[in-house]
Amino acid sequence: MSTLRVDVWSDIACPWCYVGKRRLEAAIARVGERADVEVVWHAFELDPAAPPVRDTSESYAVRLAKKYGTTAEEAEGMLANMTSVAAVDGLEFHFERVRAGNTFDAHRLIHFAGERGLQDTMKERLLRAYLTEGEAIGDREVLVRLAVEADLDAEEVRGVLASDGHADAVREDEAMARKLGVTGVPFFVIDRKYAVSGAQHADVLATVLGRALDEQPVELADGAACGPDGCA
Repeated sequence: MSTLRVDVWSDIACPWCYVGKRRLEAAIARVGERADVEVVWHAFELDPAAPPVRDTSESYAVRLAKKYGTTAEEAEGMLANMTSVAAVDGLEFHFERVRAGNTFDAHRLIHFAGERGLQDTMKERLLRAYLTEGEAIGDREVLVRLAVEADLDAEEVRGVLASDGHADAVREDEAMARKLGVTGVPFFVIDRKYAVSGAQHADVLATVLGRALDEQPVELADGAACGPDGCA
């Protein structure tokens, strides 16, 4: 069986990244008999200057409206559409619960989990916590609790978060993203040869995985993604 590596740049505070993760999983299932696919998660901060936990007096929709220069009602419509799209992929989004904040520590934790063979488990837990459950993923004690739920040791996690552990790894991810010209996430690099931007549908991703296995050229348009200026 062939081995295929998929590197993914994404952020916890990115709805399309969660959708992209589900679609990638579906695509991998379609080529499962042909390849052993290794997924490696890389950090991308949509808002590096964000405080650990934002003031909750302003709703997610209101902040989105300010970012796009639209009305709150139009922003609510955008969120409703995104919620509907996510539901098709088996995800339940609750933007009314979202507690936005800085994701740097969460990315450090994902790298630590990778050392324990639990990177994907930790990534999944953080995405669900943020987009479905309304957890404050910039709060370190919340991160410890979520890490324990992902089968990591609480004291080890506290030690990582209290230090600068894996900070260099996060910065290296972000430096590589700049080198690759990544401006929005999710961003997939398949077999270190093929780049796919945005949350492409599972059939598209499966096609790219198949062509990577066959070493065939791939041409793709950009898919839905989140960038520093918002999601589209």
